[in-house]
Amino acid sequence: MKFLLLNGHGIDMRVNGAKLHIKDGRFSTTDEPEEYVFSPKRMDVDSIIIYGKNGNLTLDAIRWLIKHNVQISILNWDGKLLTTMLPPDSTNVKTKFAQYHAYETQENRIKIARALVEAKVDKSTVVLEYLNQRYSTVDFDLSTDVDKLKKVNSIVEIMGVEGGIAYKYWHEFSKVIPEKYDFESRIDSSRRATGAGDMVNAMLNYGYALLEAECLRAINAVGLDPHVGFLHEMNTGKNSLAYDLQEPFRFLVDLAVINLVESERMEKKDFIRTENYSLKLRPSGAKKLTKELNLWFNKRVSYKGNMTMWSYVLFLKTRELAQYLVGKRQNVDFIKPRYEAKRQDSNDIRQKILSISYSDWKKLGFSKGTLHYMKKNAKADKPFTLNAHVRERLELWEGC
Repeated sequence: MKFLLLNGHGIDMRVNGAKLHIKDGRFSTTDEPEEYVFSPKRMDVDSIIIYGKNGNLTLDAIRWLIKHNVQISILNWDGKLLTTMLPPDSTNVKTKFAQYHAYETQENRIKIARALVEAKVDKSTVVLEYLNQRYSTVDFDLSTDVDKLKKVNSIVEIMGVEGGIAYKYWHEFSKVIPEKYDFESRIDSSRRATGAGDMVNAMLNYGYALLEAECLRAINAVGLDPHVGFLHEMNTGKNSLAYDLQEPFRFLVDLAVINLVESERMEKKDFIRTENYSLKLRPSGAKKLTKELNLWFNKRVSYKGNMTMWSYVLFLKTRELAQYLVGKRQNVDFIKPRYEAKRQDSNDIRQKILSISYSDWKKLGFSKGTLHYMKKNAKADKPFTLNAHVRERLELWEGC
């Protein structure tokens, strides 16, 4: 999967000589906006995100993009998904009827809603374990929530458990965010937020909007109705099923934001305060976050014998849901595949790097310069990675 972000004034998309010509926006008369030209059948972009002020999108360009299976998503100023244009959906009406029937059947609805929250517990645990390896202050126990989830028998009760999980999760999440980000939590102020008060929530809102767009693409592809969810209630203008399917995949956005915060790539100049005191991403910030999200959505995981990108896993899980609804599958599961939460810059690894002597390191077959560089990274407060052969020998070293 690949996002293409367009931002600023004067965005232009049109077709000329069967090729799609795209010009990014500008923010001053001195800007030189990037231009892209895509030949027919050679489009390597899956989704175009428009987060700009104004511009032109011709009917020919829309037709060209739809025929090339490219989604067009327009974000509001606050990072919320405003609208999305999707390729033609599946014409299998039986799938939608099965979805409506499952929604009206309390037993089926509860089963699907519980499976979604179980996946949320699993992926919330993954993120918190990932953080705990680097920050000892992150301390959590979601076992009581798992026990409650097994006993509840209504959507209201399931939503209550989900709320408790969210409260614990964001409380721990906030512990690793530096004070300069002014982040306290996402509870209450974040649910379908009209704006963000701090930098982290601004990034999360934007990331979840892109995730929602990807969920809508998957829903559209398998022929489900995006407005009929199982965990989230139906409301006018709300993509309830997309909100449902976001739950098992929000962790990708959360980890992307954490990585940007830890590496200190986001700066104050990447945000702007609006007239109603909300914070939004400037073009530079949106570009950084979009790039990071691309990396996380394209990470591969082992699923059913194949190394599959998480963006495609989202589609596969949506298809599995559709298959369950029409009776082609006996059960519905959103937990698998599991994400490996092991990080290379954990406190244990850092301590090993700082403890090992240059002579011991040389005995392992590495140069002094390599260890010097590693010690420098270990002392810093930023994330880092290690080559596979270096990591393997370091993990085997028992000198400390």
